Amino acid sequence: MRAPFVFIILVFLFGCQSEKIENKNWPVYKSDAASSSFSSLDQINRENVATLEVAWIFEPNDAPDGARAVKYECNPIIIDGVMYLTSARHVVYALESASGKIIWSFDPFDGKGGAIKRGVTYWEGQDDKRILFTAGNHLFALDATSGKQIPGFGDNGKVNLNIENFSGEEAWVVPTSPGIISNDLIILGSEVSESYGAAPGYIRAYDVRKGKLEWTFHTIPWPGEVGYDTWPPDAWKKVGGANNWGGMSLDEKRGIVYVPLGSPAYDYYGSDRKGMNLFGNSLVALDAGTGKLIWHFQTTHHDLWDYDLPAPPNLITVTKNGKQIDAVAQTTKTGLLFVLDRETGEPVFPVEERPVPASNIPGEEAWPTQPFPTIPLPYSKQHLSDDDLSGFTSESKKEVLDAFMRFRYEGIYTPPDTSGTLLTPGSRGGSEWGGAAWDQETGLLYLNANESPEIAKVSRGVAWKSPRDQSMYNVGRSFYNTYCASCHGTNKQATDPSIPSLTDVGKRLSKNDILNRIKNGKGKMPAFGQVATGNEEEILSYLLEINRDKISQKSQNESDTGMVYLNLTAYGYFRDPEGRPAIKPAWGTLNAINLNTGEYAWRVPLGNIPELQQPGDPLTGIENYGGPVVTAGGLVFIAATGDKKIRAFDKETGDEIWTADLPGNGYASPAIYEANGKQYLAIAVTGNRDKPGGWMVVFALP
Repeated sequence: MRAPFVFIILVFLFGCQSEKIENKNWPVYKSDAASSSFSSLDQINRENVATLEVAWIFEPNDAPDGARAVKYECNPIIIDGVMYLTSARHVVYALESASGKIIWSFDPFDGKGGAIKRGVTYWEGQDDKRILFTAGNHLFALDATSGKQIPGFGDNGKVNLNIENFSGEEAWVVPTSPGIISNDLIILGSEVSESYGAAPGYIRAYDVRKGKLEWTFHTIPWPGEVGYDTWPPDAWKKVGGANNWGGMSLDEKRGIVYVPLGSPAYDYYGSDRKGMNLFGNSLVALDAGTGKLIWHFQTTHHDLWDYDLPAPPNLITVTKNGKQIDAVAQTTKTGLLFVLDRETGEPVFPVEERPVPASNIPGEEAWPTQPFPTIPLPYSKQHLSDDDLSGFTSESKKEVLDAFMRFRYEGIYTPPDTSGTLLTPGSRGGSEWGGAAWDQETGLLYLNANESPEIAKVSRGVAWKSPRDQSMYNVGRSFYNTYCASCHGTNKQATDPSIPSLTDVGKRLSKNDILNRIKNGKGKMPAFGQVATGNEEEILSYLLEINRDKISQKSQNESDTGMVYLNLTAYGYFRDPEGRPAIKPAWGTLNAINLNTGEYAWRVPLGNIPELQQPGDPLTGIENYGGPVVTAGGLVFIAATGDKKIRAFDKETGDEIWTADLPGNGYASPAIYEANGKQYLAIAVTGNRDKPGGWMVVFALP
């Protein structure tokens, strides 16, 4: 009888040890396949968090001289003592997770890259460990031990992700968030252009060994597929977008991948895509092995507001009426939280279709209703009134009120208008790419949110000599917005006097000079040769406005939308004359929602702007990007704010109990891990003019 008993004890011990080893790691973007952003480590806890100090800092030394900083949003993964991360320039590093010492690095662009990248994906097979990541329009496979490209994967270690034969041309895709592993497949979304001519946001799965495409899910349905009748008949041939740029989640037991999708292109005007537009702005559940649709839920019909689903849903288990329900919780830019049954997509809490305002734009048909969860209540404002407007002085209050009355505004889902529309929540409102953190122990979902109303205005004004010219221009504009706008401005008019305006660049430089400068860089400007190659004609089309004719409103019949398209001035903050927020604080919050009941456990301002805080008032909160993590030590860690700080909150009360200064803004989600018996907290920090590469800052107890 003794042997079976000993066997049981050994199984128990080794089982616990195996689980403990697994919990030391942070092996997947946002912690695990379920996107929990949870760590079971508790060495750092409420009692000792105040003693946290910097353990080590890694500064990627890969930014060209004079380069400007780009947002550094990487959530690193940590596996058995090794941290794998991408820099803000797309260079992949393997570091000793206890010291930050470099083990290897791999630069896919030979020093000429740089744009948003949120991390890498790890896969392990028999005697085979790989790092898979995207850079530009390619998927790479590296040996996790050496950092070398794997020759048998695709074309000598990489696979071209561009979509061929769309609208008769090759349309580019540039994934920004890591893919997710299901068995021996890596499932990928993508970032695409948000204008006319954009590629469709197909979801694709590739074999991790050979790089072979195994399945494709058409997010803009083809004839005969579910959702095809929610578009004009030929939309599948020419409409793009409906892409997954924020990442996805996987139910490993059920073999279901949950994919949140963005809006169709063009973002703010849809006369060429009348209908509900499935699967734009939808959470889709797919069979991870085949890509077959299991269910879908659309959170915004016929999107005109850029209300992309911005982050992976959290896989959760809730108790309702005494019954446990496996569900998904999907955050949104609108501040509405959708809690859906994981197997069927049915709402766990009631969702109502409510009437919303109609569009005044000729040719546009806004969808007459939108879905609203009744529980939980929204975590961002859904409506503004006079009482919500800020008034730092009597003069600024008057100007803000005048502007408020001047714009079209009928609450959430007021369509963009020629007179200007106040969008609230705006496209930077509600949740961002960091998503939420889920704690099964407490049943609480922790999420940060923005109050960010915006002003949008549409106008008539562009005609094209051919559809191809229009497509090229918009592809070029998307390239510009991705790589150039942060320095040269969204309208080619740089606000920094040291950076030249590009509105008349064709008068100063030849086409060859323009392309040489883009590809090779000059002075403060980094080189973009790798990402610009193959897009030269499109880039010039946008910069020089080739074959683009401006048309006077008066010269066109208002009902004629033939070759006349609407431009939109978007992303305009609603501010007072001094640039201060035009609504009262809090402008950023951290929220804890009990998903068993749908009630808020607590809600606190996140961050503070002391110079704008009125005497005796609570903290102001700050617009925030990146997300939280929650730990078994009773803590919620989050950076995200634009005040160069990282914070810890008591996960039960919402009390802020630790704050540390960072060298820059932590616009990423932290990672928690253990190495050599010690728990660490890591956060990617965006750089500045002097240190454009940014930092990976790691904290530990003394």
